[in-house]
Amino acid sequence: QDIFLTETAQKADVVLPATTYAEKDGTFSNTERRVQRLFKAVNAPGQAKHDWEIHQLIANKLGLNWNYGSFEDIFKEITQCTPSYAGMTYERLGRKGLHWPCPTADHPGTPVLHIGKFTKGLGTMFAVPFKAPAEVPDEEYPVYLTTGRILQQFHTGTMSRKTPGFNRLAGPHVMMSVQDAEALGVGNGEDVKVSTRRGSIVTKAFITKRMPKGTAFVPFHFAEAPANILTNNALDPIAKIPEYKVCACKLEKA
Repeated sequence: QDIFLTETAQKADVVLPATTYAEKDGTFSNTERRVQRLFKAVNAPGQAKHDWEIHQLIANKLGLNWNYGSFEDIFKEITQCTPSYAGMTYERLGRKGLHWPCPTADHPGTPVLHIGKFTKGLGTMFAVPFKAPAEVPDEEYPVYLTTGRILQQFHTGTMSRKTPGFNRLAGPHVMMSVQDAEALGVGNGEDVKVSTRRGSIVTKAFITKRMPKGTAFVPFHFAEAPANILTNNALDPIAKIPEYKVCACKLEKA
């Protein structure tokens, strides 16, 4: 389900119309463990349904017997299954958000999780020796490339690129140093080809003194300039995390 026909939704055989945050009740929890109520502001248009309704309809078509009637029914089940939520109710959350763990109805919540000491004692701190990236610049690909977010967009843009103001502020680009731009003979807004051993994209030059010579940055929000076809998927030997944040590239005037 989705609220827009995103690039991902366009690949689906069936797209079910969902509701936005402003069209539904419920709760949300942020990274400080605060659980807060979400209050519906407007009714959903057309045949749009809440996520829980869509899941329930599919489940019952598969022969299950789900009979939730509201968001509150689901939250009550969460409090029965999750001890950290056991003391929370819709009524309490409507007055004020609560930090889990909140195990009983009279518990005030836990804004600070560890006071005085950590549950499992102190961590062992030690220095980690430097290890070079799996791919470093060379004669063929002489520039470091890193990718990431920019202030005006979010992830793949499905929650931000429908806002015209954000799009006017920031579109696809490659951020590069003044020195590298001068060497290429490109100016701000001109097309630049960014290539790695995996692939190439063409995007607009964003020249800034903030970038050091020999390093370029490409945001990953834009399907028309997909940064992820450039990145290196070599794995960290310990954590097995792909090395998406650094690789070698070359910049060319397009």
